[in-house]
Amino acid sequence: MRDQLPDRPTSRRAFLGAGLAFALVPAAQDSLAGRGAVGTLRDPSVVGRPRVPADPEENAAEIQAIELRLACNCGCTLDIFTCRTTDFSCTYSPKLHREVLALRNQGMSAQQVLDAFVEKYGEKALMAPKPKGFNLAGYLVPGVAIATAGALVVLVIGRRRAAVAAAGGPAAATQVQASAEELERLRRALDEVED
Repeated sequence: MRDQLPDRPTSRRAFLGAGLAFALVPAAQDSLAGRGAVGTLRDPSVVGRPRVPADPEENAAEIQAIELRLACNCGCTLDIFTCRTTDFSCTYSPKLHREVLALRNQGMSAQQVLDAFVEKYGEKALMAPKPKGFNLAGYLVPGVAIATAGALVVLVIGRRRAAVAAAGGPAAATQVQASAEELERLRRALDEVED
């Protein structure tokens, strides 16, 4: 059976020597390494759609505040600012960002920009609906539900305390009849434990 195996190292030294020789031999490098179907990738900025360098005014705090209140319509459920700064594959948020910039450059206030987006895309353009009409229920119902649940908990706890007090308190429920001899034995056992 051993004769059938091809050139196998017969000792530990031979095995380690073969491993060392393999490690020292330079690996053959692929002559096409770093090449894609089109050619060598030298400048990553040429990949994908071309991007114009950002103007510092585009990321002003005022623009960010407006974009944080507007939803991106790509389906990601993020606001425009977060989507355009985290999801670089999104094609919607840069377009919406340019719309916000164009409206601000026309001299519109932040509220006017929000109103223009609502007029163009509907109320779904906002991250949170306006608190009026049926939308008001979305703002009020959770608070009312939490307050009602809190009142019910206080009521139940109050009734339980009253029931325990009427029964003689917690001490009455745990009172044990013991003889003087049993109580003395218990006191001695507790003294031993404390020492």
